[in-house]
Amino acid sequence: MKDKEKVIIETAIKLFAQKGFTNTSIQEIAVESGISKGAFYLHFKSKDSLLLSVLEYYYDKIQHNLHKFDNLTLPPRETFTRQLESLLDILIQEKEFIIMQTREQAIPLNESVKFFLLRMHKESHEFYQNAIKAIYGDKIKDYLWDLSILLDGLMQAYIRLILLDPTEFNTEKVVKFIMNRLDNIVAGITDDEPLFNESKLTNLMLKTKTFFINDDQKIETVLKQLRQQIEALDEHEDLLISLDVLETEISKDSPRIPVIQGMLSNFKDFPTLDRYRKDIASFYHLKI
Repeated sequence: MKDKEKVIIETAIKLFAQKGFTNTSIQEIAVESGISKGAFYLHFKSKDSLLLSVLEYYYDKIQHNLHKFDNLTLPPRETFTRQLESLLDILIQEKEFIIMQTREQAIPLNESVKFFLLRMHKESHEFYQNAIKAIYGDKIKDYLWDLSILLDGLMQAYIRLILLDPTEFNTEKVVKFIMNRLDNIVAGITDDEPLFNESKLTNLMLKTKTFFINDDQKIETVLKQLRQQIEALDEHEDLLISLDVLETEISKDSPRIPVIQGMLSNFKDFPTLDRYRKDIASFYHLKI
């Protein structure tokens, strides 16, 4: 991310928290960022595209904080506990922004934002499931989706309460309480048949119009976001050539899978591009 873009995003976060998304103008964001309104459009096409970047900025910040525990060689339960505590701490730090956006229901569900929220939701469950499996072992592998859904429900309920008044809650105690409840659930869950699995959840989401995204729109959105990330890198000429080849191949009526796989391999050494590489690979059912 370019320095000026980061300034604009952080300025927007402050203004959105104070005034809300709807009541904050591009002119105000530009002035507070120390640039002209015209210069704003050199970095962001619209206020909606800026909001998407704000959401991605928050998500990247959360991911960075979660992954900082990966190399500490802690037991899985302690690692996950620290990660959840870190997650709650970040949300508390940004509570004014979160509350304001929730209050005015500001997030516009254009295709880019909708796809981002879907991906974020999916990756959140993958994070929960990986941790649950590491803590409790293979005995609960058939219940991973049910357990992650239940855990997500507990987390969301307490997050709403914590954001109302953080002084009333100690994040360490909240996470300990939630983890103890997860122990209770795991202890009895194998007495029942699983309710959810990957295929059932996929079918459910496809039947729900709110979450439905046309395949062509989905892949087009990923490619656009991938291009933006590549252009933000210092040395990106070779990567843009690979992306051009990838886009050309994907636009064909019968894309050649080996070509797509080869182009995706050119992005593997760049961590900021990894999520988009995985999204495209998943779309074409490729192993990378």
